[in-house]
Amino acid sequence: MDKWTARNGKMIINVLVNSPRGSVFLESHDASNSSTDGSKMYSLFRKTIDKIGKENVVQIVTDNASENVSAGRMMEAMYPHIYWTPCAAHCINLMFGDIFKENPYASVFTKAVRVYSYISQRPLLLNLMRKFTNERNLVRPAKTRFATAFLTLHSFYLQKKKLRKLVLSNEWKDNRYAKEVAGKETAKVLISPSFWNDVVRALKVGGPLIKVLRMVDGERKPPMGYLYEAMDRAKETIAASFEGDVRKYEKVFEIIDIRWENQLHRPLHAAGHLLNPGLFYKNTRDETLASEVWIGYHACLEKLVPNSATIDQIGEEFGRYSQAEGLFGLQAVIRARDIRSSGN
Repeated sequence: MDKWTARNGKMIINVLVNSPRGSVFLESHDASNSSTDGSKMYSLFRKTIDKIGKENVVQIVTDNASENVSAGRMMEAMYPHIYWTPCAAHCINLMFGDIFKENPYASVFTKAVRVYSYISQRPLLLNLMRKFTNERNLVRPAKTRFATAFLTLHSFYLQKKKLRKLVLSNEWKDNRYAKEVAGKETAKVLISPSFWNDVVRALKVGGPLIKVLRMVDGERKPPMGYLYEAMDRAKETIAASFEGDVRKYEKVFEIIDIRWENQLHRPLHAAGHLLNPGLFYKNTRDETLASEVWIGYHACLEKLVPNSATIDQIGEEFGRYSQAEGLFGLQAVIRARDIRSSGN
């Protein structure tokens, strides 16, 4: 369920149905009067589930607004076999929001916004910048999409040499705006080594997370079975980029871990990771991850499988899967692990 605001101010909820074949639009609802009401959101959950058939639904995915959290709890009580899951893309976007409240990320982004605003609001300067950047524009900051903080800084970094060249040029110096206080401050920022050092630091943190965001927000492959791995790799990449200097990224890891534990860490993600052969056979020795992944897997079995006999049968089949016995050991199946695993 994807909530958005129309130009006329109305709150609209698009209902989409996802399966291994992809996503399809089902219907939309005007939620202008129910956007902060958990009971009304729960009513929408129920109507949608009953329309599709509760036996065909594994989870409801929404953003993690308080009314959806409340509605999710009521829905899980009514339908014990269905999960409510907060949208991974929304959670990662909120991670960016939390990170860019901390310095130096907050201060460097504030400086970038001031530079962007000063240049973009003055056509003369904007055209002059485009002359130096070969008609390339900077990414416009957005208040509600925190990931654009990273994208804005990335666009600055790509144009670093040209932006420095711009404010050191005679054309800039001869421009009346360059003599203004804000114009002088803009030039000072763009030639400051500390500004660009902080931009690089922000990119080291944001780059790996933006890859995860693009994965969970895309349609190339169902992300459920890849989220655990993707978040682990993102943290490893961040640590490596700072050469293991924990002081430079420990606060960022605290932010990531809080969001992960409170919102993103779900049994379905754990089970998806375990049942993804493209990852499972590579990570069987990862003892650090094993305990929480196994707990999530068994929690899913208890919730989704109706009787103990079936659970026992799944256990026997999982044994053959884990040891790559029978069909799982055929060369054709082994070759297909990375190809077919995206449809789990």
